[in-house]
Amino acid sequence: MKITVQPPDHLTWNGHTVRCALGRGGVHADKREGDGATPAGIFPLRRVFYRADRLPVPETGLPVQAIVPDDGWCDDPADPAYNRLIKRPFSAGHEELWRNDRIYDVIVALGHNDNPPAPNLGSAIFLHVARPGFEPTEGCVALKIEDLLVLLSACDETSTLIVPGAVPGP
Repeated sequence: MKITVQPPDHLTWNGHTVRCALGRGGVHADKREGDGATPAGIFPLRRVFYRADRLPVPETGLPVQAIVPDDGWCDDPADPAYNRLIKRPFSAGHEELWRNDRIYDVIVALGHNDNPPAPNLGSAIFLHVARPGFEPTEGCVALKIEDLLVLLSACDETSTLIVPGAVPGP
């Protein structure tokens, strides 16, 4: 299945159109760590992570894994675990996946800069839950949780996210 971002704020698949939030830096073909941009390209959906204490296992044809409190994602380009799931405590820079703000209650890891990861080309690029008001992300694509769960129910291991060209940020 093809899932297509329609900048500046929509996502489409199989006749569905929903609102989404993109990176505060817009969409860039030359994504760099920390630029706040959503990378342009075609990305496979690798794995779904979810908070089992907050919701049931999402229905999807993708691999699914529950998040636990010591899960994180390395965002330090100098570390060998860059752009990989890690366990905390972790001495290098990383994001905590177990969050109070609910935006990581469901996360889809995208196949951006992961085969293998190259330093400084961007890490932790996810589909995840949008903040209230669809505030811009740090480079991810974010949807209402209800829309994300409906999308995931149609996904399998052949699904891809298409983010077209370069688009300026808000």
